[in-house]
Amino acid sequence: MSRTLRRTVSLIIAVALIIGCAILVVQMIRFTKSAKKQFGLTPVSMFQLATDGEAMVKSDNGRVNILLLGVGGGIHEGPDLTDTIIVISFHLTKKRLALISIPRDVWSDSLKDRVNSAYHYGEAKKEGGGLTLSKIIIEDIAGVPIHYAMVIDFSQFETLIDYIGGIDVVVPAAFTDTQYPIAGKENDECGGDLTYRCRYQTLTFEKGLQHMDGSRALMYVRTRHAEGGDGNDFARGRRQQDVIIAVKTKILSLSPWYHPDMSIQLFHFFDKATKTDLTVGQLLALGKLGMGIKPEDIQKISIEPYLTQTPVDTYQRYALEPTESFEQIHGFIQMSLEESQSPK
Repeated sequence: MSRTLRRTVSLIIAVALIIGCAILVVQMIRFTKSAKKQFGLTPVSMFQLATDGEAMVKSDNGRVNILLLGVGGGIHEGPDLTDTIIVISFHLTKKRLALISIPRDVWSDSLKDRVNSAYHYGEAKKEGGGLTLSKIIIEDIAGVPIHYAMVIDFSQFETLIDYIGGIDVVVPAAFTDTQYPIAGKENDECGGDLTYRCRYQTLTFEKGLQHMDGSRALMYVRTRHAEGGDGNDFARGRRQQDVIIAVKTKILSLSPWYHPDMSIQLFHFFDKATKTDLTVGQLLALGKLGMGIKPEDIQKISIEPYLTQTPVDTYQRYALEPTESFEQIHGFIQMSLEESQSPK
């Protein structure tokens, strides 16, 4: 090859590289603008996410606490009453997670009602106010700072569980609920039947490992009229914790990061089913952290031993209140969280 030809080839390669780099820079600029517009991600936050996503979220003493609320949505009675109330507490450095269940019927003196109505009252005053008011009320109940909140519409979450092929849940004891409400029949007159039997169906769950589709999983977390201990809010709180862990485990087993289409679809499901004050960048950072937490590093906390039923005539409805004080509950939760931080 002559010197002139070599120079020509070198020039063509150099020009091609310059054009390629220019195209890459333009595409990166377009991507970062789009990411900022659609997801609140800036070049700095994307770099943080790739290197140290934990820097993107607020925390106290190494913990970030997210209030998870579940509403019936759809045509269910009381569609914006929160049947599920769980504080998800991430320990950022220990890479551990705690699930703190708050029964829906705990009485709040601030609300003059049960805590499951906080989201309803907040939304009635202002759109988005439900998350704000719920965070304030649950901070009083649990005694931990609530940094973020998320509400899940269970009528949409059911579709997500079906998309991932269902979940596997270990049912600790068999139980039957003969009064599970049928959606849309809450006000059915049942042809004059004064027992209103047509409004309900009977559910039975056998003991042991059960594979559940979306509909079955939703029934499992909502059922609350079984006989014995499986019919109270504490048992339902434990079931809700188990389903959350099962969903996480199933998604992790699918390795969605290797399947872009699946990742996008999962994002759309979550986006449609949830409302939150977390940015997408913060969600991705916490999702990255959560997916790396092992099942044995997930702690389930129940405040059942520290609550008692109030006399019905106290508030003219069923409610729960502390056996001694909320300060006692705060101390128990704090002690439980500190134990989860200790080396194993």
